[in-house]
Amino acid sequence: MSRISILNVSSSRFILTGFPGLEVHYLWISIPFSSIYAMVFLGNCMVLHVIRTEPSLHQPMFYLLAMLGLTDLCMGLSTMYTVLGVLWGIIHEISLDSCIAQSYFIHGLSFVESSVLLAMAFDRYIAICNPLRYSSILTNDKIMKIAVAILCRSSLLIPPVIIRLKFLNYCRPHILSHSFCLHQDLIRMACSDIRFNSIYGLALVISNLLLDAVLILISYIMILYAVLAIASREERIKSLQTCVSHICAVSVFYIPIIGLTMVHRFGKHLSPLVHVLMGNIYILFPPLMNPIIYSIKTQQIRRRVQRLFYLKRM
Repeated sequence: MSRISILNVSSSRFILTGFPGLEVHYLWISIPFSSIYAMVFLGNCMVLHVIRTEPSLHQPMFYLLAMLGLTDLCMGLSTMYTVLGVLWGIIHEISLDSCIAQSYFIHGLSFVESSVLLAMAFDRYIAICNPLRYSSILTNDKIMKIAVAILCRSSLLIPPVIIRLKFLNYCRPHILSHSFCLHQDLIRMACSDIRFNSIYGLALVISNLLLDAVLILISYIMILYAVLAIASREERIKSLQTCVSHICAVSVFYIPIIGLTMVHRFGKHLSPLVHVLMGNIYILFPPLMNPIIYSIKTQQIRRRVQRLFYLKRM
């Protein structure tokens, strides 16, 4: 046992954790996970294909939805190799450089998704509160600028804290909590001064995820205030229905993040299986659910998907 610990401390490779205690069942566990990844890729590719090929969907709302689908697709790609690799017995460990790269993409894509959800909330606010000015405010040029701003915000703020991971001294056993790499997992194993990573990482979370959540909440308070001012009950319901898909997407993104944070912060006494399960829900639940939500709740997407499957059957 001590030999394994010494090897873990001195090595530059990190052991990936699958489902502790269920190793003999990995082949069976890999079946639902493989199905989930297949649904993530097929669902998001279908949404992207529908938006690209249907001229009537070339609108700001659907451009933002395409950004959300592309982000979810990339999130699936960034974790599939290690998650399925562990379950299939192909890989058991990952190098520091690969771990840092994967951590960058996971956290960066989470910030992108949060930013896109905020932009979609702004889109719904303009559509409901200023419908006559919607086309003049959210032009294609504005959407392009919003997309560039989202990418810059999410990709340029993370490198300082991620690059520093390369220069930390990892003297504790190199055993990751999940079958993928997270920033908080790596600094947990470091014996170097991690104050910069801790403070900067917290600032990133506050300035991105927390701020976005607050702004989304404020936008919906203003939307609700505007909707309640509408005299007709039917018009109020119709206006609110346009927000249902986005509210669901916000819920499936933020609820797993809150759950994972609570487990990491207060669930140290819980089984490692709970930590692994929450980590996989955080990674896979939004990419899996978003195509389903928008295919069911968004009428234009639903009709186009139905037409697509009907033509294939023909």
